[in-house]
Amino acid sequence: MDLPAVGLGTMGVADSAAIETAIEAGYRHLDTAQIYENERVVGDGIAAADTDREALTVATKLWIDRLAADDVRPGTEASLDRLGLDSVDLLYVHRPRGGYDAETTLPALEAVRDDGLTDAVGLSNFEPAQLDAAREYLDDIAAHQVEFHPYFWREALLADAQRHGYPLVAYSPLAGGQVFDDPTIRAVAEKHDTTAAAVSIAWVLSHDNVVTIPKASSRAHLEANLAAAALELDAEDIERIDGIEREEELFPE
Repeated sequence: MDLPAVGLGTMGVADSAAIETAIEAGYRHLDTAQIYENERVVGDGIAAADTDREALTVATKLWIDRLAADDVRPGTEASLDRLGLDSVDLLYVHRPRGGYDAETTLPALEAVRDDGLTDAVGLSNFEPAQLDAAREYLDDIAAHQVEFHPYFWREALLADAQRHGYPLVAYSPLAGGQVFDDPTIRAVAEKHDTTAAAVSIAWVLSHDNVVTIPKASSRAHLEANLAAAALELDAEDIERIDGIEREEELFPE
């Protein structure tokens, strides 16, 4: 999929006004999930915004209790009902767990795609071997959403996205706010007269085939995250951040 460099992650967003504000600020990719329990909030924000639905890329994710073949369609329809939409642009397998079985789940997702309930099927939190298995039953991986920030990213997953030409959608690019106090990232931010958040987002986006979905609610932070896409880090900056000796996965399996 052709996704904007910066979209909006909505995990924990409970106020539809924040969604409306994000759209008015220029966000065109909105990401939610059944497990976030805020699809209705996102849908209300979309309905309130003065922006054509066709201008937005709306994504949601089926939770592990909706991945058995017989549950995919009713699960998708329930999400659409909460969102107040006839279809979503991108529908993910949230995690390959629970009722997930590549041989049966993925054809069921293709069927709801073929029937117009979604434009594309994506995967989230898959391992390289699971991506290979998925390709046996899914004709196109539209996107793969994974945790990706200066303290945790998987080179094998990035390589798979680059090799097969789909976007890697980076969630938690600010490592849950931990980058704000990182001395290396703060030093790079001072060099560019910007913020640690902007540097972290720019570092994520410096990788080919990667887009990101930071969460924000206030207009100031929403606009700052969008603007971070224009920040160009030089090779020295990227090398310094790559060299941070810390590994922390926020959302392990």
